[in-house]
Amino acid sequence: MEKQVDRLADSEDLRRLGELIKGVRIAMLTTAEKDGSLRSRPMATQEVEFDGDLWFFTEAGSGKVDEVLGNRHVNVSYASPEDQRYVSVTGTAQLIYDREIARRLWSPAYRIWFPRGLDDPDLALLKVRVERAEYWDAPSSKMVMLAGLVKSIVTGERYQAGEHGQIDVQH
Repeated sequence: MEKQVDRLADSEDLRRLGELIKGVRIAMLTTAEKDGSLRSRPMATQEVEFDGDLWFFTEAGSGKVDEVLGNRHVNVSYASPEDQRYVSVTGTAQLIYDREIARRLWSPAYRIWFPRGLDDPDLALLKVRVERAEYWDAPSSKMVMLAGLVKSIVTGERYQAGEHGQIDVQH
């Protein structure tokens, strides 16, 4: 079933998007280089209640920061193959230097990337303000999937693997 949303995302839409990305620890962040070519890299999404913004720790001197400063439009992709759940998020990114927010989001596990911890002068946050999201969410139960396939074969109708929708977020 496809759900098209071409209005302001309401709190139910944001809640749904938050549920879809919850638990997917690593996302792929795609930025545009100066020549327009796209570049993706894995990023650890911060576990906070989703309010329309995504947060990532980064080194202020990294290539992705240069790319974001040149073109703020980014894509963040989430995949959970075991749950048959996929989300593509489009938004605008900005570099944030806020030690209080960093302190709230910090986990000791991040020391593997930032050995100096919160005292690292190159530590910054990348905030992605979500503008739009598209998702595919299929039932993870093999029995449900099998029943859908059989129904499709019997009825001759196209197989619907699950829910597909779009959410437009206007802040």
